[in-house]
Amino acid sequence: MRDSRRPAPCNSRNPPGPHYMSDASSPATATAPDMLELAALLCSRVCHDLISPVGAIVNGLEVLDDDPKPEDREFALDLIRKSAKTASARLQFCRLAFGAAGSSGAQIDLGDAQTMARGHIEDGKCSITWNLPRLLLPKNRVKLLLNMLVVSQHTIPRGGMLTVDPIGEGETMSFRITATGHNARLPQNISELLSGERGPAADAHAIQPYYTRLLAQSCGLTVTLAPEGEAIIVSAS
Repeated sequence: MRDSRRPAPCNSRNPPGPHYMSDASSPATATAPDMLELAALLCSRVCHDLISPVGAIVNGLEVLDDDPKPEDREFALDLIRKSAKTASARLQFCRLAFGAAGSSGAQIDLGDAQTMARGHIEDGKCSITWNLPRLLLPKNRVKLLLNMLVVSQHTIPRGGMLTVDPIGEGETMSFRITATGHNARLPQNISELLSGERGPAADAHAIQPYYTRLLAQSCGLTVTLAPEGEAIIVSAS
């Protein structure tokens, strides 16, 4: 039976591809979103990442509109500067991690990916050790790496270190990310979303690890999330 919470598809048959699951599939995949819902949830995810710094910019401008004291004016300008920088970094990261970022056969420089990742993730609590060589990789493989970093960041909510290492070399390179920090943990349901053991809930938080799985499938890889001592390992192989 189709999930009553989801709209019926426009056609009686779904087009083939990893974005679609038949109704005869297992309960784990029966709730997979269709193409329109996937796009909507990813847009919600991007908006979620941007609303905080953009809202802070608006607040800073409202303070300036009130003709504040000199010290309040400087505080507002500093808030606007920092928030605009954060919003720009998040936009650039989201464009590469979730957006088209060039043609279907495009390649992306890992050096550019490193810059985007540091701008988005490094915030004083979380830092990145980047052990990847600088080379061009297929677009979806780089998008997969950036989404794996987001998943890894969720395992260290109090901050820590993300260490990015290569698996293999050349255009078939995949990745291993080691997350270390105070109280590193496995986020609820993330492992199942990555492995395909269950479908995503209809919210912007669940769609990101689900999208990571789709990217891995497009590269012929599987993403796993598992503890290793006091660290959490996210790997694609």
